[in-house]
Amino acid sequence: MPSPRRSGEGRPLGASASSGSSSPGSPAHGGGGRFEFQSLLSSRATGADLTCARLRASESPVHRRGSFPLAAAGPPQAPPAPLPEEDRMDLNPSFLGIALRSLLAIDLWLSKKLGVCAGESSSWGSVRPLMKLLEISGHGIPWLLGTLYCLARSDSWAGREVLMNLLFALLLDLLLVALIKGLVRRRRPAHNQMDMFVTLSVDKYSFPSGHATRAALVSRFILNHLVLAIPLRVLVVLWAFVLGLSRVMLGRHNVTDVAFGFFLGYMQYSIVDYCWLSPHTTPVLFVLWNQQ
Repeated sequence: MPSPRRSGEGRPLGASASSGSSSPGSPAHGGGGRFEFQSLLSSRATGADLTCARLRASESPVHRRGSFPLAAAGPPQAPPAPLPEEDRMDLNPSFLGIALRSLLAIDLWLSKKLGVCAGESSSWGSVRPLMKLLEISGHGIPWLLGTLYCLARSDSWAGREVLMNLLFALLLDLLLVALIKGLVRRRRPAHNQMDMFVTLSVDKYSFPSGHATRAALVSRFILNHLVLAIPLRVLVVLWAFVLGLSRVMLGRHNVTDVAFGFFLGYMQYSIVDYCWLSPHTTPVLFVLWNQQ
């Protein structure tokens, strides 16, 4: 019986035919490879869909920064601690604050413009010695010494009463001005030269002007308790005004320091007039003075 025919590779033809007649899904015809490729494509499509879904979820308003968190995202975070008052920026200042800042800026600008005698090299530097002489006329020490001397030389009850109240007014002025300067502590203008006549510890501050308070107080006191002719009364008022102006021209004070000083001195006389010392109200004081 003749042997079956073989193919060129030494395999029987029947085997090759039987293998060729295998099912299309068998591995010999690549059916398994197509199945694996389709499974891979489907898994990749599923992964791409999940990635797109995650991107859409992250882009939704719920997950954006600053939005409200979801209930399932975890416990709500505590709000940040508020900033301290000094670190906050006042974006809506009040009208009063704006007005005060504007007034301060105008005050500094005007004071610098009027400081024409602040130094020897200033525009009015030649008038500086005269202004310094006027400064001494409004200093507290000459007024205190002069009042004490006149009080010691006076031989009438009326004169002693007036001089006693003038001494009381000068002491009250020194006390109130020193107290306000120590509380406010406003520095003197930058163009000022500290060459003043007999300064104390509080004299490094400028608000209010002690010369202006004293000028207003003394001038009102003199006009109310001394009988003077009209030219002398005008001269007293002019002295007070020029003395206050000289404080700005010398660079000692700002304009608001002098303005408030005039107001304070005017009100101080009202206090002295209300608390007027007389032999009827304070007899012990006048008896002690007469014994001396």
